[in-house]
Amino acid sequence: MIRVGIIGGAGYTAGELLRLLVHHPEAELTFVHSTSNAGNRLTAVHGGLEGECDLVFCSEYDLSSIDVLFLCSAHGQSSVWMAEHTLPAGLKIIDLAQDFRDEHDGFVYGLAEWQAEKIASAERIANPGCFATAIQLALLPLASAGLLQDEVHVTAITGSTGAGVKPSATTHFSWRDSNVSIYKAFNHQHLNEIGRNLRLLQPSFEAAINFVPMRGDFTRGILASVYTECPLSQEEASALYRDYYAKAAFTHVSDRAIDLKQVVNTNKALVQVAKYGSKLHITTAIDNLLKGASGQAVENMNRIFGLDPHCGLHLKASVF
Repeated sequence: MIRVGIIGGAGYTAGELLRLLVHHPEAELTFVHSTSNAGNRLTAVHGGLEGECDLVFCSEYDLSSIDVLFLCSAHGQSSVWMAEHTLPAGLKIIDLAQDFRDEHDGFVYGLAEWQAEKIASAERIANPGCFATAIQLALLPLASAGLLQDEVHVTAITGSTGAGVKPSATTHFSWRDSNVSIYKAFNHQHLNEIGRNLRLLQPSFEAAINFVPMRGDFTRGILASVYTECPLSQEEASALYRDYYAKAAFTHVSDRAIDLKQVVNTNKALVQVAKYGSKLHITTAIDNLLKGASGQAVENMNRIFGLDPHCGLHLKASVF
């Protein structure tokens, strides 16, 4: 069994991670750390675990007792934690924050659709951002073929869980319900990792990625609408995307229009491409907490330890 520890166990990503790991056939939860909840049962924070788990949040832990550690604290805290701790030899780290997504300090960017082989041999994984996952899945085939030739235009909408567990003015039910809004237009933090990775794939790509994020009046999921100039025909574009994702464990190309209910509560990503005149329009859909965070983290754990990527992730969308 893979012995698992979690740092920062009270948030949404940790809650989803626990939901997956408590029934993972090859994983055993050893400790879940939370400074603010130490001594409380996990079910006091993550009610969905009632009847599934009797663990208690801890304030102290032994890193030598685990094989893999998930860092689920707020952005900026992972690098602090890494600097303050000496890690046992062989301990694998999977960071769900943005601290190491530029791959410094030996971290590998954990987007399997791009670099599955590097993930399989990695000691440290920087899990991708949720918007970054959805947008990169729309563009990886084009960048890999050297076909990003013009500005990229993205509008993507996310559920309220993308804002984290701590309440704010824009996550209150009375404000979010029956409401849609734009935020961080053209300067969202995920643009850093998106631009970096696309230019690693296609060094000649220097055009802008124009990204307008939107808050949706739903709990979870990301739907991204992406378009750019492209010389390919509909048939050529469809073939390019199908070939690129032919061996992907969770990303599937659809001939039909896609929607969020097809992916919510799963680790799937759906991609649909359509040609309109000279423009290629790519739509992607993921669950922001699963393929955009905790599900992808478990997928990366599976790959590191030589397991089937689907292990513990056989999740079907409810749809209705």
